[in-house]
Amino acid sequence: MTENATKKIAANAVVAALYFVLCLALGSLAYEAIQFRIAEALMLLCFFRKDFTWGLTIGCLLANLVSPLGWPDIVFGTLATLLSCLAISFLSPCLLVAALYPVIFNALIVGGELTFLFGDFFYINALYVGIGELVVLACGYALFMLLMRNKAFMKALAPERHLGAKW
Repeated sequence: MTENATKKIAANAVVAALYFVLCLALGSLAYEAIQFRIAEALMLLCFFRKDFTWGLTIGCLLANLVSPLGWPDIVFGTLATLLSCLAISFLSPCLLVAALYPVIFNALIVGGELTFLFGDFFYINALYVGIGELVVLACGYALFMLLMRNKAFMKALAPERHLGAKW
């Protein structure tokens, strides 16, 4: 294994652990119908490095293993994160557009999951999940726009694309 591959695996392990710990630390705020899963802001890392898709998906899977919603959250919540990360990695022309993909995927997929579990109205569940996700991703967007100005952060991130992203 090359030194570069080892560094990528280690970086993804750190991202997965950070996602997992942020979900556990916030407890019930990260689960249920009205959720503010702060760890979702980390998905914007995929805008700079496609390989972070793996770390974020694994971190989400681990966090969903302890979800009070059981297997549907393990399957569908993790799927929403995977699809969001892939869209950010391959379809995002700018960071603002990247921040919208998790809002859309989570509102639709997790909103559907909650409808399946609780029998509520899909549109209400999708709206609640979407609003929580929008708040988190708006904060994440602002944070990343500030961090992009920090040379030490960008060096540690080792971005492979979108090096000159602007507001």
